[in-house]
Amino acid sequence: MVRQPLSLKARAIALLAQREHSRLELRRKLLTIERRQRAAAAVGAAGSAAQEGFDEAHGDVLDASGAAHAGGADAAEAVEATVDALLDSLAAGGYLNETRFVESRVHQRASRFGVQRIQQELAQHGLKLDAEQQDALRASELERAREVWLKRFGPEPAREPTEQARQTRFLLARGFSPDLVRRLLRAQGSLD
Repeated sequence: MVRQPLSLKARAIALLAQREHSRLELRRKLLTIERRQRAAAAVGAAGSAAQEGFDEAHGDVLDASGAAHAGGADAAEAVEATVDALLDSLAAGGYLNETRFVESRVHQRASRFGVQRIQQELAQHGLKLDAEQQDALRASELERAREVWLKRFGPEPAREPTEQARQTRFLLARGFSPDLVRRLLRAQGSLD
């Protein structure tokens, strides 16, 4: 017995059940899934007809003469329209919520990263922090940076310039501002 693949909506809900997704991220994943399903269906249809083949480089079904069936651009637009309609439906049903995604991402990242890094990650999803969230993160940033620094390097301050530079680079890469890193390392006795 051949098992039917999940519908696109079932796959979207399964992805959202695992964790929150931004609309942009979920759209990208669903477009990939839908294109693969349609390509597999085209291969299946092409395989059942003896005169047809499949052009894997372009995802087109070819007839015996090698001409592609019409619909390359139209099929891509249809896939995008299907996915966009599904995303609108999921947002209307409360399954997809970008505010919830931002809150989730901030909660996951705040203990390990600075405001700059969190803002950068959200920007990749086409989102940004609201003013209240940004103020709350900035207010706790020095303490969060101290916790990250202690966990990574321990309570003993660095005396060697190379070690000080390494610690500075580490904290900067975590998204903490240069001014905050200098203040933290001075307070810990690493910078003289």
